[in-house]
Amino acid sequence: MTASAHSPAGQHDPRVHVDLRQLFRLAGPARNLSLLPRQPTQSVLNGRHASRLRGRGLNFEELRTYFAGDDIRTIDWKVTARTGKPHVRVYTEERDRPTLLLVDQRMSMFFGSRVYMKSVVAAEAAALAAHRLLAQGDRVGGLVFGDDAVAEHRPVRSPDALHRLLASIARANQHLSASHSVEEPGSFNALLESATRIAKTDYLVLIFSDFDGIDDRTERLLRTLARHNDVLLFSIADPMAEALPEGFRVAVSDGELQAEINTADGKIRERIEAVMRGRLARLNRWARAYGLPFLPMTTTRPALEQLRHLLGQTGPAR
Repeated sequence: MTASAHSPAGQHDPRVHVDLRQLFRLAGPARNLSLLPRQPTQSVLNGRHASRLRGRGLNFEELRTYFAGDDIRTIDWKVTARTGKPHVRVYTEERDRPTLLLVDQRMSMFFGSRVYMKSVVAAEAAALAAHRLLAQGDRVGGLVFGDDAVAEHRPVRSPDALHRLLASIARANQHLSASHSVEEPGSFNALLESATRIAKTDYLVLIFSDFDGIDDRTERLLRTLARHNDVLLFSIADPMAEALPEGFRVAVSDGELQAEINTADGKIRERIEAVMRGRLARLNRWARAYGLPFLPMTTTRPALEQLRHLLGQTGPAR
């Protein structure tokens, strides 16, 4: 599917490209979503699929004399021994938590055989998450990556910072075009390396991607990222990842050579399908091994509807 398939010249088709206004309009619907540790029963993040969402941490506030009824686990035994009187350590919950959104807007995402481009689903899902996380008091930042550049936004709790992040997403999305040639595809591993540089500990990291270009190094980087952070994988796929139509013709390129593939050849079709299924199977295997919640999304339905379903929001959408 290309832009011309859905939009007359000069008209914006929200299924093909997003704009900043479109991403800002998602602030209202995002209020019904929750990415906090306590999840609805039907949520993918609940039960045996639960993430190790640690929630906000605790900040040390003061030492004070022990009072009857205080939790004995908070007694500071060193101070108690030194003063001869029982003292407890008092903590307050952190007001916010840093979040990093990794938003894939490479050319591999500019595809959709049904309804939406993968790039649009990723952009809208990331915007919904960003709106909700800022509303619940967390710091929000992100890495928006295309084949040519990566826009880096450090986590900040500010509407202006959210505006800059969403503007980067919209800009990268609108840069995608069927006529845009890519000399060298953007490296998914380079993105993860940037994420590990920023997210040292207790971050919430949300990845919105089709995970094109993953390899053995990807597994090591995901494992490193997940060691001290909560990582959620939003895998965005098109129905063609399950089964290619017969007689489908597509031009593919490695940046230097180009070839046309015709899926009328059953053997070629089976090989391509095996590669696409293998990518998802590998990602699923890593998700299970390292306790990473795996949230599958598709190009056939709106991002909001899918997130509501994945996060167990069963009530009517507002």
